[in-house]
Amino acid sequence: MVFSSTVFLFLFLPAVLLLATLLPRALRNAGLLCASLLFYAWGETFYVAILLVSILLNYVFGRLLERDPETSNRKRILVLAIGANLAMLGFFKYFNFFLDNINLLLTTLGLEPAVARPVHLPIGISFFTFQAMSYIIDVYRRESSAQKNPANLALYISMFPQLVAGPIVRYADVSAQLDHRQVSLDGFASGLRRFIIGLGKKVLIANALALPADQIFGIRPEHLTTGMAWLATACYTFQIYFDFSGYSDMAIGLGQMFGFRFLENFRHPYVSRSIREFWRRWHISLSSWFRDYLFIPLGGSRVATWRTYLNLFIVFFLCGLWHGAAWNFVLWGLLHGLFLVLERTPVGGALQRAWRPFQHLYTIAVFTFGWVLFRADTLGQAGVFFKSLFGFAPGAGIRYTTALFLNNEILLVLFIAVFGCAPVIPALRGLWARAMQNRCAQRPAELDGGYSIARMVGLAAVLIASIASLASGTHNPFIYFRF
Repeated sequence: MVFSSTVFLFLFLPAVLLLATLLPRALRNAGLLCASLLFYAWGETFYVAILLVSILLNYVFGRLLERDPETSNRKRILVLAIGANLAMLGFFKYFNFFLDNINLLLTTLGLEPAVARPVHLPIGISFFTFQAMSYIIDVYRRESSAQKNPANLALYISMFPQLVAGPIVRYADVSAQLDHRQVSLDGFASGLRRFIIGLGKKVLIANALALPADQIFGIRPEHLTTGMAWLATACYTFQIYFDFSGYSDMAIGLGQMFGFRFLENFRHPYVSRSIREFWRRWHISLSSWFRDYLFIPLGGSRVATWRTYLNLFIVFFLCGLWHGAAWNFVLWGLLHGLFLVLERTPVGGALQRAWRPFQHLYTIAVFTFGWVLFRADTLGQAGVFFKSLFGFAPGAGIRYTTALFLNNEILLVLFIAVFGCAPVIPALRGLWARAMQNRCAQRPAELDGGYSIARMVGLAAVLIASIASLASGTHNPFIYFRF
């Protein structure tokens, strides 16, 4: 089940909201937990058992860590807990990848390949495994107390707003909210607004741009032209941002509706002036997870320069592998690691002194080319796209042309996407508010009323357009569901 589906919008969500309203406070967590398990089982059926095993294991490990005062014993428990989580993630996510590479090696050596049934990848396993590990590590560090109520821990790990595609919520950020949270009309309204904005990002922008991107990435390499390669790259660059930030907006909004406050996951990453800044703005919950639980424990930047560089490569090698079990994801991660290292050298100092528009162009070029690796199905396809982007396209534009995929609707959506990924609307809103306050200093109520009406009309238009698009049969799963 996805947020941008009629089943979720008109059946599941209203039912869960009604349930949360009718249940007494003492039973709300249990009700939300049951709803979350149903939400996951809707798409994964049997594999909800994997989620339940993860919950049980981490509950037991958390209690053992808190009860044992001996440092050596606690370290062994931590290693065992992390090992169990990684073993589960590794088997379900990377078994097929490793088998394919082993078979490639065996075939090269002239040996018979190994045969095994493909392993299914449970949706969201990367996200709920990382949440579970953050809980265990925080308990080990004594930064959080172990959860005594297994239902509360189960709700933390399986809460449906952020279960299958994040953001990765730290236990310390919501532990108090599990027992004591306030559901207010203002909070619900704020969450609803945020949800509608996210729905519009996904349905009206990401889904529209997914069509030409998927079509062009799906054609045979010999038909690809330079114009088509640039169009597909631009469409996917905006698609992945509005798809994932839209999901995060919806998750944060849903959390607010139920009284939870999740941290922001995106802060206009495409306006960054360096790759370092990009990762402070993009998928913040993941980048901060790797920083706090891997980069800093490895020594961070407090060690020798060469070790800092190595730490960055390790982190982004694993970041790429976390995103997908394929070499193109690994190379995507290493590409970002390379530029993060370069930005710590004199090259980074020169970049900081460079003309500001050049800083933006440099950053856009790096992450845009990186998205080609991220989207390509194979390294060979990525190579063809890179050659095509630089004018060495194999296609002659006879069978397929750029105009075939580019129409007025796509042009309009691209135009909206350019402005939507920058903080243009907040800036205009601030300018308008200051101008109106200067003119209507004695009438602040009229100013607030006018803004509220305009916002309600805009949100209603986005909601109606999104529902109309869904009713027409437009469907495109969230990109991060496969991670």
